[in-house]
Amino acid sequence: MTSVTETEAPSLEGKLLVAMPTMGDPRFERTVIYMCAHSPEGAMGLVVNRPADHISFPELLGQLGIEADAGTDVEDIKVLSGGPVEAGRGFVLHSDDYTQATTMEVGERVALTATVDILRAIATGHGPRQCLFALGYAGWGPGQLDAEIQANGWLHVDADPDLLFSADFERKWGKAIAKLGFDIAQLSGTAGRA
Repeated sequence: MTSVTETEAPSLEGKLLVAMPTMGDPRFERTVIYMCAHSPEGAMGLVVNRPADHISFPELLGQLGIEADAGTDVEDIKVLSGGPVEAGRGFVLHSDDYTQATTMEVGERVALTATVDILRAIATGHGPRQCLFALGYAGWGPGQLDAEIQANGWLHVDADPDLLFSADFERKWGKAIAKLGFDIAQLSGTAGRA
């Protein structure tokens, strides 16, 4: 018998990882994570439904010395708690209509940029059509995420821009679960044994 780490599991890059209702880690309870990378070397994603309560996007721009042009709508951009790793580092998950040399395509019509240039572009109205800004990220070592999935910690669904970039953070987890096509109340937190 081979384990998940011995056979390459399908990559979840570009998918949404959805915490099971029985998630025991309070840092990830009811979270939806957009997977930016997933390989045998490890995995990285951004929590896309947990707003940060300690800073607003305009305050963040001010701390970086970036002044928003009049008429740009930076007030509506929420700063998200992207995960517990490197919580002071910023990432912009965005539509692929904006690119620069450091932009990384991570899914269908979705890209990731982690430089201050994108914040300047957003502040001047030249940024991506859709975006989420996250501080920190969720990370897993080799085989760790696959083991958590096998232990019924996570489900995964296809990402779509409407759900991904929605500002309805309170309902994003429920909407991601609904994409699976079944009632979440019917799920058990334990795996069956034959």
